[in-house]
Amino acid sequence: MDLFDSNPLSNKLPFDGEVYYHGAILSQKEALNYFDILLSKIAWKRDSSVLFGKKITLDRKVALYSEKSLTYTYAGVERHTIPWTKELLELKSLVETKTGTSYNSCLLNLYHSGEEGMGWHSDGEKEMKEHAAIASLSLGAARNFVFKHKENKHKVTFTLEKGDLLVMKGSTQEQWLHSLPKSKKVKFPRINLTFRSIHKFD
Repeated sequence: MDLFDSNPLSNKLPFDGEVYYHGAILSQKEALNYFDILLSKIAWKRDSSVLFGKKITLDRKVALYSEKSLTYTYAGVERHTIPWTKELLELKSLVETKTGTSYNSCLLNLYHSGEEGMGWHSDGEKEMKEHAAIASLSLGAARNFVFKHKENKHKVTFTLEKGDLLVMKGSTQEQWLHSLPKSKKVKFPRINLTFRSIHKFD
């Protein structure tokens, strides 16, 4: 649900989608504090995916939170939600204020180092509300985040540092892929929170 329509930020995609980079919305101290709390308190589980019809277990860890205990299918795997923690609700409120949009769930990813990443994909699951915003908040190590147009292969790259907020909306998931490339230079972990709007969670 849009809380207000005006957005003073410029669209960072050249065509066929909308991506808004807010920069850091947390101080360095706040970002480090939240990182430490989430690293220790979130109910992390190793991520799974389906590749060529076979379920594989990844090193990356994930967790899915929402107000209600429900099941959500992501990357071909069923995931069960956990009720919001105090810290997640604080971050959710901040992100909603910054983006002017409300969210009913959060998928968290834990990358232990640059050896772990995410290949090309789009977040276009049928459970997602059409053209709904996805707000991505980064904590921990700085990592590159890359968009690639599905047809002409044009690329747009961001370096996301601790406390940075990036928002995808409009037709972005239909027209663009995105990825988190691996990097041997990155030795420290990164936590990514993606605040989402899912039909069945309302």
